[in-house]
Amino acid sequence: MVLTLVLGAVPVARAEGIHLSDLRTERTDEGLLLSFSARFELTKPVEEALLKGLPVYFQAEVNVMRSRWYWRDARAARGVRSWRLVWQPLTRQYRVTTEGLHQNFDSLPEALAFMRGVSGWRIAEPRDIDEDGKYYLEFSYKLDTSQLPRPMQIGLGAPQGWGLSVEHKLNLAPDFSGRLQP
Repeated sequence: MVLTLVLGAVPVARAEGIHLSDLRTERTDEGLLLSFSARFELTKPVEEALLKGLPVYFQAEVNVMRSRWYWRDARAARGVRSWRLVWQPLTRQYRVTTEGLHQNFDSLPEALAFMRGVSGWRIAEPRDIDEDGKYYLEFSYKLDTSQLPRPMQIGLGAPQGWGLSVEHKLNLAPDFSGRLQP
């Protein structure tokens, strides 16, 4: 019984950072589509700021790059998507805003599950990518601290808990398919 009480008092450790569990591309008639899935939990400082009414922003950015031997690689297409997460104490709900659309959630895990991935995101038009080129993708998903209020940005050089991010480079096959290798 004493052991149970002692173990129950131990705080749960949280792994900091974002881990990509899936990242893949597919070429269709509509263009180049990206799907990704990430695993992360908010750190204690971020969750405390959220519960005090501070909106938290996440951003996914992707650059489709064309390899060139004679010059620096050219950016063929760029896509950015952002999510705004805010706690609404009056309704006791979390609200996620993305692409101008709002959705409310009863719990933080539900809201985070909504923000952890995208399926079928068009990142390039068909005219942006040539059949004969060699392409790769630069992908990043991060907690966007540049959207925080100015007073909070001043001390955020490398504070504990605010550095949630992941970056990955993905080489695309000739058919523009690409998949994250485990």
